[in-house]
Amino acid sequence: MGKANYVLVESVFSLNSDAFLNLTTICSMNSTENTANEYWRANLKLVGCLLIIWFVVSFGCGILFVEQLDQYRIGGFKLGFWFAQQGSIYVFVGLIFFYVWKMNKIDREHEVEE
Repeated sequence: MGKANYVLVESVFSLNSDAFLNLTTICSMNSTENTANEYWRANLKLVGCLLIIWFVVSFGCGILFVEQLDQYRIGGFKLGFWFAQQGSIYVFVGLIFFYVWKMNKIDREHEVEE
């Protein structure tokens, strides 16, 4: 049994004030650690989703789906060519602004905003 589990068990079965303080400390440490883990998990989930979108737009639309997209035109240029030259850059800049907005929201939810 780990030290934290031993202190927790000792705290539950002892009725002195030190045991109660140990129990309170362990619970607050666990809640802080859980909050940090939730924050990090939300950050990684956001970054992963945005990277997938970026990959699909830049690699998928610019290389893999060019033939299908070339049936449409934007400003006289084939859509596949446009995505390869301009579209993926615009989407990337849009993803940066979305990331900043979403991370500020996540920071406020986890009370770590600047």
